[in-house]
Amino acid sequence: MADVHTKEVRSYNMSQIRPKNTRPELVVRKYLFAKGFRYRLHSKNLPGRPDIVLPKYRTVIFVHGCFWHGHEGCKYFVVPKTKTEWWLNKIARNKQLVQPLMKAA
Repeated sequence: MADVHTKEVRSYNMSQIRPKNTRPELVVRKYLFAKGFRYRLHSKNLPGRPDIVLPKYRTVIFVHGCFWHGHEGCKYFVVPKTKTEWWLNKIARNKQLVQPLMKAA
């Protein structure tokens, strides 16, 4: 299926999707800081590049978005109309990576 947007419009749309400092992430960070926790952000030397690292407690926090992790029944998760198979595989891999982390918690 062909893309419904021009290359320039698609590029602009994708540039507006932020990988860091998203609204949910800022809410979590503000809460942690208010409770006295001090943290590092987006540590490149840890697997998965966690959003928040609490070195004192040897803990990491991933703030998962609804789209990237395919939350069931969430109004924010919609499968894209283009490259559907690729996106479903990508989201399935994301879920697979998160499962061991969730069980450990």
